[in-house]
Amino acid sequence: MYCQSCKNVYDEEDAGTCKECYEEASETEEELKREIDDLRSRLLFLRLPSPTLDASAAGHSDLLLHAIPASSTSPSPSPSGDADGARLDTPAVPAHRVILASRSPVFRAMLDSEMEESRSGVIKMYDVSYDVLRAFVHYMYTGEALLDEQMACDLLVLAEKYEVKHLKTYCEKFITSKVNNDNAIVHYAFAHRHGAKQLLEASMSALMDSMPTLAEREEYKELVERDPRILVEIYETYVSRQDNTAAERDSDCCCRK
Repeated sequence: MYCQSCKNVYDEEDAGTCKECYEEASETEEELKREIDDLRSRLLFLRLPSPTLDASAAGHSDLLLHAIPASSTSPSPSPSGDADGARLDTPAVPAHRVILASRSPVFRAMLDSEMEESRSGVIKMYDVSYDVLRAFVHYMYTGEALLDEQMACDLLVLAEKYEVKHLKTYCEKFITSKVNNDNAIVHYAFAHRHGAKQLLEASMSALMDSMPTLAEREEYKELVERDPRILVEIYETYVSRQDNTAAERDSDCCCRK
C-alpha cells in the first residue's frame, strides 16, 4: 500500500500510514500537547483572579522595587541608602500592586497588610541584582524572560523566595535543557538546595556517565568542603542504580534460561 503521508510503499495492509510517518506524527502530536499545556499554564499565571485587589491602580504604577545586591548592605546608614544601611545605587523598578499580589502569595501578604512596604509603596529586594529584578518584574507582566543559565538560576532563586511557582518551573525547564557532563555536579547541588526535582534527576543522569572522573573535577573538590552530604547522596544514588541494573540483568538471564 501507499502511505498517505510520504507516498512510499509499505507492507502493512490495515493502515493508511507507514510506521515512520505514524511515529513522526505521534511525536508532533505530543509536542503540540506540551505547547498547549504550557500556553494554558501561562494564561492561568497571567490572569488577574482577585476581586479584592484594587484594579483601578493598574493604570499607574503604585510600587517601586529596589534591587539591593548582597555587596550593597552595610551595618550603618549610607548617604545613598536608608536607615538599615542598604545602598540604593540603582534605579527603582516600577510595578503595580495588583500584578505582584496576584502572582505571588508573598507579595499578597506583604501588600494586603499594614507592613511598611504596603504603606510606603517601596519594596527593597535583597540579594538580587538590578538586571535580575527587572527580568523578574517583566516576567510577572508577560510570563516571558530572556534567559541564559546564570539568569535562569538567579530567577529561580527569586521565584522560590516569593513563591512564584510558574516562574520557578519555567527556569527549571531551561536549566534542565542545558545539563551536560561538565556542569552536572554544579546543577545537581543547585537543584538540591532549591528543591528542583526535574533538574535534580537530569543532573543525576548526567553524573552517572561521568562517575569515574568525578573526583578529578574542581567543582567536586569545592563541594567536599562546602557540602559533603550532597556527594554522599550522589554516590548512594549511583550505587543504588548500579545494583538495580545488575539485578535487572540477572533477572533477564534467568528468564532466558
